[in-house]
Parts: sequence; structure tokens; C-alpha cells
Amino acid sequence: MKSVLTGAVLLGLATPVAAQDWDGPYAGGQIGYLWADTSGAASLDGNDFTIGVHAGYDVDLGGYVLGGEIEVDAMDVDLGAGESIDGVTRLKLRAGADLGPSLAYGTIGLAQVDTSVGDDDGWYIGAGYGVQVGGGWVLGGELLFHEFDDIAGSGVDAEATTLNLRASFQF
Repeated sequence: MKSVLTGAVLLGLATPVAAQDWDGPYAGGQIGYLWADTSGAASLDGNDFTIGVHAGYDVDLGGYVLGGEIEVDAMDVDLGAGESIDGVTRLKLRAGADLGPSLAYGTIGLAQVDTSVGDDDGWYIGAGYGVQVGGGWVLGGELLFHEFDDIAGSGVDAEATTLNLRASFQF
């Protein structure tokens, strides 16, 4: 009897996990941390926590995944001298390797920053990794680098880096 139970347990452990599909819509939230430096008319820096939401759509092409996403982060990053970064909105494209229940991807796109000086458009580039943990949930992380030039005509340029932990639900 002991041999039968041991064999059943080993067989269960050896059973391959079914490959999961990355196709379709998803939505979720993220928490993270942002580091920012400015140059030009003002040389300031600051960092703080961020929180936000995202929604997107992926197309699973077998070994590769392509997708698009919109992401909004709120924050209160004090840069000093009465200046702050209050939010970042991103329009994202991503492409990655379908690793079954995992996805490793690069991302690039447009970003809009909301600051005490005014709003401005820029760009970002980054990388991320997600793991399907079951029940439609995906947990992962992203590292993003942003650049904004001459924010609201102020002569201030900004570079920012964010590190986000993400939770998404695939529909």
C-alpha cells in the first residue's frame, strides 16, 4: 500500500502543467517606487511610493506575445523647492517570450507626467516578467525608465525610474 501511495504522489508530481494562454484582455493594479532627477532650469530630485491601475490586451502567437496597455500611476514625489510629481500615465506596447505560465517582455511607449510645474509628454522603455498563478491571476514586476524634456515649457528636463509589483486578472 505504501508503494502505491508513493507511486501516486510521484506520478502527480511528474504530470506536466498545461501551458496557459496569454490571449485576451486583462486588468489590475500595481504598487511601486519612483526615483526622479531633474536638470536644466532646476536641478532637483526625489523618490516615493506609487500606486496605480492598468488594463490591456495581449495576443498569444505561440512562442511570442504582443500587447498593448494603458497604465495610470498616482504619487506624491517631493522634488524639493516646492515642486512635485503627482502622476504618470503610460500608453504601452509590449512584446515578449511566452514561457508557458511565465512571460518575459520588453515594453516601450508614450508617457505623460503630471507635475506641479505642469503636464508634459515623454517616452519610456522597460522590461517586465509575469507569472500566471492560477484562477486567471498574474503576478509580476516591471522596471521602467522615463524621459521628459522641457516640462510644460519650463526648461526643466526629468528622468524617472519606476519599479512596480503588479497583479492582473485575465478575462
